[in-house]
Amino acid sequence: MALTNLAMSSLRRRNCFLVLAFIVFIPFCAFVLLSVPDGTSEQLLVQRLAELQVKLQYLDSMYRARQEELLQLTQHIDQMGIATDNTSAGFTLPPAILRPEVKQLLKNMSGMHAASGINPPIMLRLPSSFHFLPHLLDDPSSLRLAYLLSKGRTGVSIVLGIPTVRREKQSYLMETLQNLVEGMNSEEADDAVLVVFIAETDLEYVLQVAKEVELRFPAQIESGLIEVIAPSPSYYPDLDKLRITLGDSRERVRWRSKQNLDFAFLMSYSQPKGTFYAQLEDDILAKPYYITEMKKFAIEKTARKEPWFVLDFCQLGFIGKMFKSAELPWLIQFFQMFYNDKPVDWLLDHLISTKICNWEKNNDFCKKDKAKMWLHYKPSLFQHIGTHSSLKGKVQKLKDKQFGKVALFFPHSNPEAEVISGIKFYKQYSLERAYLGETFFWGLLPQPGDLLTFKFTKPVLVKRFFFRSGNAEHPSDKFYNTTVEVYPIEPNQYGGTLNVTSDGFIIVGKFDVVGIAEGTPDESIGRVSALRLHVHSESDNWAILSEIHIQDEITR
Repeated sequence: MALTNLAMSSLRRRNCFLVLAFIVFIPFCAFVLLSVPDGTSEQLLVQRLAELQVKLQYLDSMYRARQEELLQLTQHIDQMGIATDNTSAGFTLPPAILRPEVKQLLKNMSGMHAASGINPPIMLRLPSSFHFLPHLLDDPSSLRLAYLLSKGRTGVSIVLGIPTVRREKQSYLMETLQNLVEGMNSEEADDAVLVVFIAETDLEYVLQVAKEVELRFPAQIESGLIEVIAPSPSYYPDLDKLRITLGDSRERVRWRSKQNLDFAFLMSYSQPKGTFYAQLEDDILAKPYYITEMKKFAIEKTARKEPWFVLDFCQLGFIGKMFKSAELPWLIQFFQMFYNDKPVDWLLDHLISTKICNWEKNNDFCKKDKAKMWLHYKPSLFQHIGTHSSLKGKVQKLKDKQFGKVALFFPHSNPEAEVISGIKFYKQYSLERAYLGETFFWGLLPQPGDLLTFKFTKPVLVKRFFFRSGNAEHPSDKFYNTTVEVYPIEPNQYGGTLNVTSDGFIIVGKFDVVGIAEGTPDESIGRVSALRLHVHSESDNWAILSEIHIQDEITR
C-alpha cells in the first residue's frame, strides 16, 4: 500500500519540488538585484535568471527520470500479480478520484456490469527502446557499459560527447583531446565533462585506447574532466543484416546505422551529467575558450526567450551541435526509431521539420520556422581536420569556411644558434626559418639516424624545451620515436647517472603519442653547446615542426 501511495503522490512531490525551487528562486533574484551595480543590474539579472531557467529545466528532467523508475517498479509489481491479489496480499489498488456527479451516476447504475469498469487492474504499456531495437531483449546486459573510466562528475554546464572508432589509416583522437583541453581555462575545465565513447566491442582495443588517454591526460582523468566509456557487444544488432536503404552500399548502410546507435548511446549516458550536451567528433580543432562562448550564446538566446532546439557551432555534419540535456530524449528516441533509414544529420533535420513545419504552407515558411529553432553561431568554434573517414575508403576534405584561418605554427624567440638539418625540407619550409619563428619546418620522410641540430653560438643553460610536431592541416605529419638530446660543455663527468649516447649527447626527452616533446633538463647537466632531435625509426609520413621553443636564462 505504501509503494502505491508513493507512486500516486508523484505529482504532489513534483509540485513540491517546483515550489521549493521557486522559494530558492525569489531570494536569488533579490540577492542579484541588491548585489549588482545599477548600470548593469538588469542585463546581468536577465542572464542569471535565464541560466537558472535552463538549470531548472535540466533538474526537472532528472526528477521525471526518477518518477519513471518508480512507475516501472510499480508496473513490475503489478505484473507479478501482487497488485491484483487484493484479498491474500492485503495490497489494494488506490480508489479512483471521482467527481460527485460521477459518484451519483454510479449509484444509479447499481447492479450493472458497466459500473465495475472503474479503475481496472491493468496498466497501459507504451512503446520503449525495446520495440525499436528488439535485439536488446536477447541479452540482459545489452544496455550495460562494457567499460567505464570515470570519477563520476555531474552537475556541470556542458557535456561534450566524443565518439571514436578504430580508423584504418590515422587516428586523430589524442590530437583532438589535446586541443580541447588546451582550449579551456581552469574555470571552464571545472564546469565541463569530455566523454570519450569508444564505439568498439573489442575489449582489448578499448583498453588500449583508454590506457593511452590516461597516460596522456592523467590530471584530467583524475579531476573528472575526461571520461572513457564503451558499449556492450550486444548493444548492436547484426549490422550485416540491415535493410538496404537510400540505394547505399551495404558498407555505407552499416556505417551510418551504427553511427545513429552510437550517438543514441552516448547521449543517453551523458544526459544526466550536465545542463547542455554538445556533439563533437574525434578529428576536430576548437577555438580557445569555446566552452565560455557556447554557454554564453545559449544563455543569451534563453534570456531573449528564443525557443531554440539546437545551437550550431560548426557548419559541417553533426559537429558542434548543442542541445538542452532535458530535450535529448527526443533525439535519442528518434535515432532509435529510424537508425536503419537515414544518416544522423538528416534525422536531426527531419525531427525539427516534424516538430515545427506546416506542410500546408510552402517550403519557404518551413525554412524560416526551422531557422528559429536551429540557431547558428558565427564564426564557427570547431573545424574538421581529419582526412581519412571512419568509413573505409572515404576521404573527407570538407572544411568549415566560417571557422577562419588556423594557426599553422607558433613562433618563439630562441637562443642564437647554427641550425643543421639532416632531413630535406619542402619548398620554403626550412628548419632555419622555423627556428626564427617565420614559418614551420616541413621535412620529407624522416629516416633512422636523421638529426636536426641546433649549435648554440654561446653555451646556454636550457631551462625548458618544447617541440610540437604536426599542425592543424597536417595532423599526421609528426615526429615518431624521436629523442631530444643535449651536448654538455663537460661531457665526461656524468658516468652512468644519465642516459648518454655513444657520441656524448645526453637524452633529456622524447616525442609522445600526440607529437609533443617537452621537459626540463637535469640541473647537473649545466650549460650545453648543442641540442638535437634524433630520429630512430622510419616514418610513413613527412614531418612538421610547428613549434620550437628553447628557453634559457634570457629567452622566455
